[in-house]
Amino acid sequence: MPGLTLLLPLALAGLAAAMPAAARDYGQQGTVWAIAEPDLLSQIHARLAALEASGATKKLNERLKQRTIARVNRPSPVAGLVRAEAPRTWLFDPTIAVADNITDDKGRVIIAAGTRVNPLDSVPLRQALVFLDGDDPEQLAWATKTYAGNKAKFILVAGAPLELMKARQRRFWFDQEGKLVRRFGIRAMPAVVEQQGRQLQIREHALPSKRERQP
Repeated sequence: MPGLTLLLPLALAGLAAAMPAAARDYGQQGTVWAIAEPDLLSQIHARLAALEASGATKKLNERLKQRTIARVNRPSPVAGLVRAEAPRTWLFDPTIAVADNITDDKGRVIIAAGTRVNPLDSVPLRQALVFLDGDDPEQLAWATKTYAGNKAKFILVAGAPLELMKARQRRFWFDQEGKLVRRFGIRAMPAVVEQQGRQLQIREHALPSKRERQP
């Protein structure tokens, strides 16, 4: 009967639940080995302890320290730049299109996405930017004579900025990875960036060589 068919499984399930659970030992079914693989973290600790004991860690730290000091004193030069052989002048428009809405602390839109903004309207360039090779004495002499005092910011693409600051008693910056020269399209040194209205005027200067200066 249909009713009996449904009640029988339920009754069996209830009976099984009411019976106490019994455990049975079926014996060993196969060969069992202890876990022989060493713990990875323990291996790392042991290796570090060995390096520390041998003095290798101290040597590695000292090597890293010296490399860091060397890179600070003399950053990697910007690749692909040459000394200017002919003068070149052009205008650069720094205007950008805002990608996303710029909002204040209350979420109100200050500048809508898509708006074109010229940074010079709010932050004018008050000092000329002079890009030069710090390893070229002629470029250094020209820059320090043309822009005496603090009339310009000297930005190196090669050379040792800290050493020059000490020797010249003025600040030097460094164009890390050449981000600025690539942005402005500068290809030769020395180059000067100055504001002209709402644009930037960029000039690459061809300096006379020692041979050309001789009478």
